Amino acid sequence: MSRKKDTRGTARPVRRSRVLRIAKAVLARLPQPLHALALKHRELLKFAVVGGTTFLVDNAVFYGLKLTVLEPKPVTAKIIAVLVATIVSYVLNREWSFRTRGGRERRHEAALFFLVSGFGLVLSSAPLWISRYVFRLETPEVSLLTQEIADFMSAQIIGTLIAMVFRFWALRKWVFPDEQPQSGSVRLAPAPDSTDEAA
Repeated sequence: MSRKKDTRGTARPVRRSRVLRIAKAVLARLPQPLHALALKHRELLKFAVVGGTTFLVDNAVFYGLKLTVLEPKPVTAKIIAVLVATIVSYVLNREWSFRTRGGRERRHEAALFFLVSGFGLVLSSAPLWISRYVFRLETPEVSLLTQEIADFMSAQIIGTLIAMVFRFWALRKWVFPDEQPQSGSVRLAPAPDSTDEAA
């Protein structure tokens, strides 16, 4: 008789428990003031980790396209890169950064996420557009090195930071508005009323 268990349903909780153990181990090594600060701003820290991950995805897609098939169209390359990074961002934010939040039907939540990300796309692409087409920081007006530095600073640093601040605020306010109690968290019972004690 086979005792093989179906582990499909347990794969996600096992992975999540490993991540939680690693996070707790890192938190335990922090000095007390930093430990308290990290706990207080855990959503922001998780969002920053997701942002770092999607920053790498964005860069890989952006430069992969910009240096090959979309060499003359850097803004188009940037838009495609942001779209790919946005899909990755939705999955990671939904399942990790804001997993204790909700309050919306999943389809409505996803639609709002991509709407907010659309505004983020405009914000992240605007500095590159200004750099290229307002300040004319492109060849032959400037050297190739100057163009590449200007592209990186405007698209990958300034644009990303502006969009990240906007998205964190907007995601908490509109997409994941309600904070739900975490599973396994301890809920304190209300203190007994003095009238209850008298009875």
